[in-house]
Amino acid sequence: MSRPGRPAEKGILIAVRIHPVDYEEAPPEARAAYDEVVRELGRITNMKRTLLHSLPAFRALMEWYTLRDTVQPFLGERLTNLFSHAISAENDCLICSTYFRRALMESGDNPDKLKLDEREELVIEFARHLAKAFGRVPNELYGRLAARFSDEQIVALTAFGALMVATNVFNNALEVEFDGYLEPYRGDSAAPAAAPADGEA
Repeated sequence: MSRPGRPAEKGILIAVRIHPVDYEEAPPEARAAYDEVVRELGRITNMKRTLLHSLPAFRALMEWYTLRDTVQPFLGERLTNLFSHAISAENDCLICSTYFRRALMESGDNPDKLKLDEREELVIEFARHLAKAFGRVPNELYGRLAARFSDEQIVALTAFGALMVATNVFNNALEVEFDGYLEPYRGDSAAPAAAPADGEA
């Protein structure tokens, strides 16, 4: 029997590689984790249901929320979402980039015509370097980052970015099924967040 796929790309339906866990067939520990996510977040995504095949994998990537709650106090909610979107778009992760498009749109932003200040541009530039192969960050960029953030903040932000990359890799490698509730927020592509137009920064 064929498995459901994510939305067609150029007319080709891409099949998911590992079907999300079915609640009724899941072992008790997986069902307990499933229930906890629904209680806390209101829904459980296909990515989390796929992760529940391995509880250690599920717990590792769920630490994304712990790190988000660590960086959000000094970044702010908007820049935390911009940072996550930039990484996910750079990695061409349809699920995650659309998830953060949704967050930005619901807070009043247009992800395709962002107005960014200098601090936001810096953090997004850092995000995009983290998403590139090997996560190399030029000295000049790191120097500008270190001038604005403490060592503790940079460590937390870098780890948060690395876990965002891991989430993107998981979705892309396993062709995790695209969540239907995200469809209205999907852009034309998962291209990186647009740079500000002249005079908008």
